[in-house]
Amino acid sequence: MISTVVWGTGNVGRAAIRAVDAHPELVLTAVVVHDPAKHGRDAGELAALDRQLGVAATTDIEAVLADSPDAVVYAASGDIRPAEALADIVRAVGAGAVVVTPALYALYDQRGAPPEIREPVLAAIESGGGSLFVSGIDPGWGNDVLPVLISGLGSVVDVVRCQEIFDYSTYDQPDSVRYLVGMGQPMDQLPPMVAPGVPTMVWGGQVRLMARALGVDLDEIREDVQRLPLESTVETATMGSFAAGTQGAMRFEVQGIVAGEPRIIVEHITRIHPSCAAEWPAPPNGSGAHRVIIEGRPRIEVTVEATDEGGNYAAGGNATAVGRLVGAIDWLVDAAPGLYDALDIPLRPAAGKLGRNSHAS
Repeated sequence: MISTVVWGTGNVGRAAIRAVDAHPELVLTAVVVHDPAKHGRDAGELAALDRQLGVAATTDIEAVLADSPDAVVYAASGDIRPAEALADIVRAVGAGAVVVTPALYALYDQRGAPPEIREPVLAAIESGGGSLFVSGIDPGWGNDVLPVLISGLGSVVDVVRCQEIFDYSTYDQPDSVRYLVGMGQPMDQLPPMVAPGVPTMVWGGQVRLMARALGVDLDEIREDVQRLPLESTVETATMGSFAAGTQGAMRFEVQGIVAGEPRIIVEHITRIHPSCAAEWPAPPNGSGAHRVIIEGRPRIEVTVEATDEGGNYAAGGNATAVGRLVGAIDWLVDAAPGLYDALDIPLRPAAGKLGRNSHAS
């Protein structure tokens, strides 16, 4: 069994504990938390399982890494603490662990990552013998292996478009929704998520990955952002009130330009209420979906809906992203130490999982 640590117990960490527990080749040996109030609590409780797992959460990362775990799922956020996340991950890789994480956007396309991020990871791999695989929570597979796979079904491919379409009132991260994404903020206040260059920093690596897989050279990466205000004040079940005239919807594209035309596009369409931007694409269920569209001949459209934690679509998206990461651990353990990306690691079937652990919630 592969001894596995989950570091962080938020939206991603909860799903990671459940995924590790369900995996036939992994054993959960530790859970790392930053909040002292979570120290000592059972992992099963923190992951909203219906049973105890017999693993108590700890704030003592030194002791956890001193036990030389085989793998670490780094589920702590890197959105507003990228330097700290990089330092944590370098530390775990340097301790010899296989690390999987969504926290370092720049390493989605590790070949094109800035030296100040890539080089410390490579040095840790060299000294400690660990590995690192970074894939997104938006979700990574929806912007790399899935569109690449589906593109192979077309005779003519003109445009590859990857969409995340969500009602963000269902997303259990109020600070990110209100301030990073800007929902409920004045229209003259540009949200940090779409400040010039930020979308490319976050999603440009996935565009470059797809270009590499499709064998094309990018002229450049462009950004297009649209924002719309709420026409009336709305009340949400999870995050309270959002005032009329403040941002209620945002749509942006990160466009890979090939021969002067947008050919590879990652698009996010985000609302705080379905009444806003009704003319924009909407998820079939009204809450959230991921969609890949291949414009060409034939035209191909695949929509993926996932739910978890009582039918929540945002939690379902997180869980599928975690499934991709946790499902790569045993492959990485068998591979040579290194820095890997989504094109290196196959999307694998659920071998040994069918019907297993079906009592888990």
